[in-house]
Amino acid sequence: MTINSLSAFPGWAIAIIVVAVLFVFLLIVILCNVKIIGQTEKGIIERLGSYRTTWNTGIHVKLPFFDRLAHRIDMREQVKDFPPQNVITSDNVTIQIDTVVFYYVSDPKLYAYGVSNPVQAIELLSSTTLRNIIGELDLDSTLTSRDIINEKMRDILDGATDPWGIKVTRVEVKNILPPRDIQEAMERQMRAEREKREKILLAEGQKQSAILIAEGNKESMILNAEAEKESTIKKAEGEAARIKNLKAAEAEGIKMIRDAEAEGIKAIKAAGADKAVLTIRGYEALQKVADGQSTKIFLPSNLASLASAATAVAEAVKEK
Repeated sequence: MTINSLSAFPGWAIAIIVVAVLFVFLLIVILCNVKIIGQTEKGIIERLGSYRTTWNTGIHVKLPFFDRLAHRIDMREQVKDFPPQNVITSDNVTIQIDTVVFYYVSDPKLYAYGVSNPVQAIELLSSTTLRNIIGELDLDSTLTSRDIINEKMRDILDGATDPWGIKVTRVEVKNILPPRDIQEAMERQMRAEREKREKILLAEGQKQSAILIAEGNKESMILNAEAEKESTIKKAEGEAARIKNLKAAEAEGIKMIRDAEAEGIKAIKAAGADKAVLTIRGYEALQKVADGQSTKIFLPSNLASLASAATAVAEAVKEK
């Protein structure tokens, strides 16, 4: 299109074209300078090459041709798994350790301008810190002190990364790999420990079993002895009761005999034969002597009077 051809257009048409071009240009400029910062981000704005401000979440418009969005910084917690590295313990054993570092950006400005490569800086700092800590520990302490190593590394890294606007929240030792020969020795030791614990548990089980069997036998013997004791006591009590009843029966029989004799004597006395009663008693005693095994019998001199007395008693009883 030449000047002559433009002159063919009326002036109002040219004005409309210019306004349209300017509108499109301004629209493009505005759209290019409107920025949206996400919820998990911070925006670092530079004006003419120097830090201007930090944008938070939302819609922002920068000054065209002068401002630029230099950095979008992720404010979420980051996890970096660093590769294994060789370290030497205090007893000169070389082991491999790999660590995991958890951190987040606490100051976007310091993070953007404090260090050129924050992730690489954290990795190198973690490596040197780990070497220093492990160099103070022997192999056994290293294998059993993960929590102490994690805590020391976190404290050191957190303090060292403050000027970079980084907050280290956790450091975890993921793997500790000793040399192959030491691993084999540790496996043999663990196998021996397991066998030892197994034997101890087996011995404890046998011991408890023997104790339980002995206690059972003891209880059984005690129960048998108590049962035998109770049986003996019951038998003795039964025998005592039998003897007591027998003695009571004998006593009762003797008493009945005595009572009968007393009744007989009373009857004789009632008949007025007191002297005759004595004579009869003497005669009964004489009968008992005669019933014995003696080969000699001494008779009283008044045997005739005894006989006559007995006859008198008999007659008195008949008359009654």
